[in-house]
Amino acid sequence: MTNTNPIHKYLLFLLVIHSAILAAQSDNYPESLRKYQEQYVKNHGVVKEKDKNNIHFFPVNETYRVQAKFERINEASWFKMETSGKEKKIYKTYGILYFSLYNRPLKLYVYQSQQLMSTEKYADYLFIPFTDSTNGEESYENGRYLDLSIADLENGQFIIDFNKAYNPYCAYISDVYNCPLPPKENNLPVKIKAGEMKYGKIH
Repeated sequence: MTNTNPIHKYLLFLLVIHSAILAAQSDNYPESLRKYQEQYVKNHGVVKEKDKNNIHFFPVNETYRVQAKFERINEASWFKMETSGKEKKIYKTYGILYFSLYNRPLKLYVYQSQQLMSTEKYADYLFIPFTDSTNGEESYENGRYLDLSIADLENGQFIIDFNKAYNPYCAYISDVYNCPLPPKENNLPVKIKAGEMKYGKIH
C-alpha cells in the first residue's frame, strides 16, 4: 500500500489524462485515440509494470463521439455525492448535456467538485460520472468517468467522446480510494461499448 496522498495522486492522473487528450487531437481519429490509450496506460497513476497488461479498451468507434448541447444550471446547491467508501464528496450540478445515440435522446449531468475548485490548476475542472448497460460484465460495475473543463462549454456545445471514458481508481484498488459513484440521473439506458473496459485478464 502506498503512502502517497490519494488526492495528490488523483490530481496527477487528471494532468496525465488532459495531456493525453491534447496529444490525441489529430485528423486521423482512430490513430489519435490509440496514441491516447497508449499514453493513458504508460502514465497510469496506480496500475504498475506488468499489471498494465490488464488494462483493456473497447475498439475505437466514432459512433460514440457525439455532439451535445449544453444547458447551464445556475445557482445549483452543493450536495454530497455517494462514493465507494465511507467518505462522501461535495459536488454541485454545473449543467446538462443533451445528445442522441442509437436514435435515442439522452442526457448527462455535469458536476463540479468543491475540493478541486480550491486548487488553482483544477479550478475549472468538470466531471461526468456515468453508468450504462455494459457495467458489471464488459466494463467496471460502478461506472466510468469523463473529464472536461468550463472552457469546453463556453459556446453551449460539446463533443462527448466515450472512447475516452476511463475507470476510477477503485476499479483497481478498492480499499484506498473513495471514488464518486455516478448519480442515478447519469445512468444511460444503452450500451456504451467504448472507452476503458473492466480491469483484469481477458480469457
